[in-house]
Parts: sequence; structure tokens; C-alpha cells
Amino acid sequence: MDLIMILLFTSSIILIVVATSVYNIHPFIALIFSSLFVGLGASVLGQFELINIIPTINNGFGKILANIGIVIALGTIIGVFLEKSGAAIKIGDAIIRATGPKRPELAMSIIGWFVSIPVFCDSGYIILSALRKSVTKKAHVSAAMMSIALATGLYASHTLVPPTPGPIAAAANLGLEKNLGLLILYGLLISIFPLTAGILWAGYIGKRVELQEDRDNEEALIYDLETEEKTIESMYGKLPSTFMSFSPIIIPIFLITLGTIASIPRISSLSGKVPQLTVGTEVLINFISFIGKPVTALLIGFLFALRLAPKMNEDVLMRWVGEGIRTAGPFILITGAGGAFGAIIKATSIASFLGASMSGWSLGILVPFCVAAALKTAQGSSTTALVTTSALIAPLLGTLGLNSPIGSILTVMSIGAGAMVVSHANDSYFWVVAQFTGMDVKTAYKSLTVATLIQGLVTMTVVFILSLILL
Repeated sequence: MDLIMILLFTSSIILIVVATSVYNIHPFIALIFSSLFVGLGASVLGQFELINIIPTINNGFGKILANIGIVIALGTIIGVFLEKSGAAIKIGDAIIRATGPKRPELAMSIIGWFVSIPVFCDSGYIILSALRKSVTKKAHVSAAMMSIALATGLYASHTLVPPTPGPIAAAANLGLEKNLGLLILYGLLISIFPLTAGILWAGYIGKRVELQEDRDNEEALIYDLETEEKTIESMYGKLPSTFMSFSPIIIPIFLITLGTIASIPRISSLSGKVPQLTVGTEVLINFISFIGKPVTALLIGFLFALRLAPKMNEDVLMRWVGEGIRTAGPFILITGAGGAFGAIIKATSIASFLGASMSGWSLGILVPFCVAAALKTAQGSSTTALVTTSALIAPLLGTLGLNSPIGSILTVMSIGAGAMVVSHANDSYFWVVAQFTGMDVKTAYKSLTVATLIQGLVTMTVVFILSLILL
């Protein structure tokens, strides 16, 4: 029965790929119909009540958007302000001056790596999308290369470095609250390897994939060579200062980082140990946590974006904001549809069957990787894969020979490596990157999905070598 469910899941992935890449059906429709396909198949096999299929799709759609829907809208609106005010041009100039014109993909990847330590990679890509476009145009390099460099940079730290929620929860499940600093150190060092792999892959695939943005930038190159700064000023007026240009991006990231740090004292509550805090400390932590929520932080970032506008009139308050909302609409729908597909998968026995089957294999440090990779591939969420796998592996640490502090830390790294493998159609991050970059599904599989597979395998190789040395 479970093997039939695996075949059903595989068929649904093939359905999405064929529908979107061969027949050019919109991803939103392909994902919804694939969700229905899996639900009906599970119902026929007796694993799912027919009456629960649509509520599960609706709940999955709504749940993912409850976490990221407003973030997508606000991030897109901020991006419009950066573009229309000329702030994106100013940011591009500043980065190119700081890093030099020869390796802009390195700068983009490092920025993503840094941002994703406290921020979900979905939100990070949205926030940095306008910046990526500006640097790509200014440096006259491949849009595909820059997109994958940013995406893999964000991904490198997302599953490995606390205080990102996934690694934090995994640490709590494995009893590493007292060794959190050491875990962060290991995560930072190990994440350099998937970061490097992502940069190298971005350079490779950027020469073999062309996006519409590349063709647009070729026309822009001719224009840029024939114009000077006076022409830029005639288009935008006086450009914002460097600080004001960066502020709608940097300030939300800073606030989200503070909010994540403020939650660390409560991490031990995940294992049933609630820390004792004074009333004043509790109030301060609650306030920092509030302003550090992605929605609150991006609303504050939007207020800073308003300061980029040359005038506060109807054109700014209605048209610029309206353009951002219209641009965000398709991304929000596709992301929600990905959540619906993931919810249907989670409601079946697919994920649990894969995890339970692989947990019995005698592969030591490879077991957490295999379980997490199976869960990630089956249901799409890296955070869910981290939390679920760590809970499953915790009682097996002694059997696997991983019950020392270093063993537990390497187990978190192994789970994080598995949670990278692979980002595809049931992962909201896949659709965020594809849609914000203008990739079709076939190109996204060829570039992003392969990139995450390489990153996961490289990370696991490093963890395995460290286990041979340290355990």
C-alpha cells in the first residue's frame, strides 16, 4: 500500500512537470490539480476520506499564506519603491564599488548567506529580489547566475545555522540547548561549503541558461553605454542617499534578527523546560519579538521605503503600491498552491513511510541525512524535515553512536544537509525563486533543483568526513 502511495506521489510530480513545461499550464492550476490527484488516489486506497480532500487543500493553501502572504506583498511593494525611486541603482553602485565588478555573484551569494541566518529563505529572496536585479543590470552579468547565486546563498545557512527556526528546533529535540554556541560555530563553518558549491554552480549554469531578464539587460547595456549620470538624474531626479537606499532592506532584516535572538531564551521550552524570566525582561522580549516578526519588520521597512519617494502624492500612495500588489498576486497564489500540495502529501502515509523505513538502516551519521532528505523531498518544507527528523532520530542517537555533544551537533548538521535535498515543485521556495526570477519550471528544475541537490550532497560529505575525524 505504501509503495503504491510512493508511485502516486511520483506520478503527481511528473504531472506538474509535464503540465507546466510541456503544455505551458500555469503552475497554480497544475499544483491544485496535482493536489486533487494525490487526494483522490489516497482516497481510493482508503488512506483519505473523500470529504476531507478539499478542506485539506484549503487549509494547506491558507496556512502557507498565513505565514508568508503578507510578507510577499510587502516585500514586492518595497521592491517597487526601490526601483521607481532609483534606490536600486544606488544600491547596485554601492555593492559593485565595495566588491569590485569581477565577482558580483560572490557578493550576492554572501549577502544571501548572511540574511538567511535569521530570516526564512523565502522572505530573504523576496526582500533581496530588487537588489539582485539592480546588481545584475549594473554589472552586466547573467541573470540566471545571479539568481542562483542568491538562492543558494540563502539556502546554505537556512538549514544549518541557528537562530534559523529549523536548526534551533532540531537542537532542542536533541538536547543541545547548552551547546547552542558551539552548534552555531559548526553551522557557520560547515555552511561555507554549500555556499561555495552554490557559487560555482551558479557560474556554471549561468553560461547555459538565458532568461528574459538577460535579453532585457542586453538592450539596457547599449543604453547605459550611451548615457551618463545626467540622464539617470533626468529619469529619477536626485537619487536617494546610500543609507536611505539600503534602509528598507537592512532595517527589516535587522529587526527580524533581533526578534529571532529574543526568542532564544524560550528555545528550551520546546523540550518542556520553560526558563524563568523577570517581568521586565519578559516585556522587553515580547516587544522585540513583536517588532521582529517579518510582517511588522516589513511594515517598518515600508515606512522607510516611503521616504524614498520624491513626493507623497496619489501617484506614490496608489500607483506604486498598487503595482506592487498586482505584481505580488501571482506569486502569492502559486506559493499558496504549493502549500496545498504539501498539505495533501503530509496527510498521507508517504512521508511517514519513507522516514520509518530509512530510520532502520545501519548507516550511522548518514541515517539522519537520508531520513531528512526523504521527508524534504516528499513534503517540501525544510523546517518540517528538520523538526520531524530530529524528533525521530533523538531516541536513536545511542544506537547510532551519536549520543555525545559533538555527535548530536553533527547529527543536526546531517539533518540540515538532508533538508536541502531537494527543492522542487512542493516547496514554496522553489516557486518564489522561479516566479521572482522569471524562470519557467523546466529551467528552475535544471538550475535550482540541481543546485540544492549538489549543496545537500556537498554538506553531507563534509559532515561525514568530520564524523570520521571527531567521533
